[in-house]
Amino acid sequence: MVKSASLSEVEFICHQGASHCPQGSDPTVPFHLVGHLEGFLGTGKRSVLTPALPFSGNHLLFQQVPMVEIDGMKLVQTRSILHYIADKHHLFGRDLKERTLIDMYVEGTLDLLELIIMHPFLKPDDQQKEVVNMAQKAIIRYFPVFEKVLRDHGQRFLVGNQLSLADIILLQTILALEEKIPNILSAFPHLQEFTVKISNIPTIKKFLEPGSKKKPPPDDIYVRTVYNIFMP
Repeated sequence: MVKSASLSEVEFICHQGASHCPQGSDPTVPFHLVGHLEGFLGTGKRSVLTPALPFSGNHLLFQQVPMVEIDGMKLVQTRSILHYIADKHHLFGRDLKERTLIDMYVEGTLDLLELIIMHPFLKPDDQQKEVVNMAQKAIIRYFPVFEKVLRDHGQRFLVGNQLSLADIILLQTILALEEKIPNILSAFPHLQEFTVKISNIPTIKKFLEPGSKKKPPPDDIYVRTVYNIFMP
């Protein structure tokens, strides 16, 4: 039987990247993103995710996690889950062009976010080196792209004139990086302004406040918990 849990519980358990996922799971997009997305939205009734190991039930379409029970459906594949929630809450653009831009920005941001998620699972000697690597990639490759996008079209959002999945994923990535490198945005004034504005959207602000269901940065206990679940 597949065990189910609330999004906030699964966010704690499954905050890991590619090399630490169970065999057959989808490592490309971190499982906890779904929890953050609904947390940012403040949707009230939360969906149910399944943090079960592969082959543990009949509802895992491709015999792998994640699986989300939402609106009477059992959805698998992380991108499909994110797209459904984003589209349901009008975060996936107004037309094909906007949806394509959102997808493109999300995919690029996730490449950087995956490095951050993997960081706690590195050997201690490698963690500081990886912080330097993440900072270089953010400052040289990724942040200039989004700084230019925000500067050129003059809107407060990455795509069009309303909040989208691209904004949420970028905000999550920036906040995660700032936990390790507080001045990471010092050379990017438009991204600084973007971070403040998006963070102050009421539902997002509530999710980011102390005492919310947002989980703290991973610590040693967290890392051991993940290893015990996926590599007993």
